[in-house]
Formats: sequence, C-alpha cells, structure tokens
Amino acid sequence: MSNPSLSPSLNSSLSVPSLTTRPAPWLAWLYLALAIAGAVLPWLANLDFMRVYGNSFDVTVFINLANANPAAQSLSRDLLVGASAITIWMVVESRRLGMRHLWVVLLSSVTIAFAFAAPFFLFLRERRLAELARNSGGS
Repeated sequence: MSNPSLSPSLNSSLSVPSLTTRPAPWLAWLYLALAIAGAVLPWLANLDFMRVYGNSFDVTVFINLANANPAAQSLSRDLLVGASAITIWMVVESRRLGMRHLWVVLLSSVTIAFAFAAPFFLFLRERRLAELARNSGGS
C-alpha cells in the first residue's frame, strides 16, 4: 500500500535500482582482492595456530581460544551474527539473480574463511549483474 502523503517525486526516488544498471568493473576486482586477502590472512593465523597447538586443526581448542576472554568472545559473537545474516542474504540474493554455484561460496565459508567467502560472493554477484546488464542491453 502506498503512502498518500509522499509526493510522486519522492515515491519515484525510493525505487529500487534496475538490474540493468551496469556495475562499475573495478568494483568486482576490488572484491576479488579482498577475497584473496580474506583467504590469506586468516590462514596465516590458522597455520600459526596449528604450529603452536599441534599439527592438526583442533576445532575444540580453536573454539575454546576464540572464547578465552571477553575481547575474543566479542569478536567471535560479532562474526557469528554478522556472518549468519550475510549468509542468509547471499542465499536469497543468489536466487534472486539466478546465480549458479552458490555451494562453492558456502563451502568456502567453512573451509577457507568467511572473510574469503563474503567478498568472493560479492565478486561473483558483480559479474552476474554485469552479465544481466549485457544480456538486457543495459547502458
């Protein structure tokens, strides 16, 4: 239901941007660079963790250390809630845009790092938006 108190010009300014709007090509590459950093930086820390706490990745020890003090708990909980919300959005957005291979992004979130998966999804999303714009003859 529309709000009659809104002027027609305000109503039109609230419209959702068209999928045919051509995305900025540099943005996809920025997301890809962030994905690479999001893979490398956490895994450097993971490798250091394995060196210090054993040659395998002991998830129990990792979770205990991630909750060892209030600062670590804050970061862990922040990541859990934020990653959960973004993961739900990634599923919804990938369906909306008809993106393929979301499973690769979701699997990488738990095998590589969420810091990789989120910007990698954004990279793939920008590529999909560009594809949709090309196919529709967008500007």
